[in-house]
Amino acid sequence: MADIINLRTVRKQKARAEKETQAAQNRVLFGRTKAEKLKQEAEKTLAEKVIDGHKRED
Repeated sequence: MADIINLRTVRKQKARAEKETQAAQNRVLFGRTKAEKLKQEAEKTLAEKVIDGHKRED
């Protein structure tokens, strides 16, 4: 005979798994500290200045 399963429990387990995957994606996207964000912004600004400094004016 087949095993008897509770469909409500299976639905809840599926919902929990989906929430966990969404949480993992959010941690990757938004899980940076303020210091990391500021550092990245400073590096971006410096890189833009270097690139603009090498442009020739016509």
